[in-house]
Amino acid sequence: MPKVFDLIVFDWDGTLMDSEAHIINSMQCAFDDAGMESVSDGRVRNIIGLGMREAVETLLPGINNDTYESIVDRYRYHFFADDSSEPFDGVGEVLENLYDLGYLLAVATGKGRRGMDRALKSSGFEKYFIESRCADETCSKPDPQMLNEIVEVLEVPHNKALMVGDTEYDLEMANAAGIASLAVEYGAHERDRLLECNPLGCLTSIQELPEWLQRHTKKYYQ
Repeated sequence: MPKVFDLIVFDWDGTLMDSEAHIINSMQCAFDDAGMESVSDGRVRNIIGLGMREAVETLLPGINNDTYESIVDRYRYHFFADDSSEPFDGVGEVLENLYDLGYLLAVATGKGRRGMDRALKSSGFEKYFIESRCADETCSKPDPQMLNEIVEVLEVPHNKALMVGDTEYDLEMANAAGIASLAVEYGAHERDRLLECNPLGCLTSIQELPEWLQRHTKKYYQ
């Protein structure tokens, strides 16, 4: 039976990597270092998935460039000083399974390229991904350019790609690109918020993905 999707594009933080606590702590430390009023866990959680500029400007509308650069510099210092992020349970097995089944795998992330390359190597997952796009080399989510560039360079039709993510920014990006999406509810944004973006489904664990793909394929070809 042919596959419904040829390409699966994953968000990174909150979808494959359990990095929420580390991102929140790094941003809060950056605000403290820059002498800014502290930001709550909830406010930082809300901007996970955006590019750095969009994230900081959402937290501090109208921020001047000097303050922005100071916060970004301190965020990167704290994030890279002790990156304790780990993959969610089963991520390695899922990626290996999908890779062996012949799916093309890619990443679309709000991380910068430096952080993404480091994360791919340290996780051991670099071998599974054929392509990736980061927020500092194209438009940030939810702009569709990141996804459009991936499908175009891989020559995959939009209707043969699936975006998997944990935030509304991932799903809105997919909607804007005309690409199907699948939500995961264990990351930054709540299930109800994700469902408002009309994904094909909402997983409680990444380990459910291979079985979901099988069910969706059988239903599609019935």
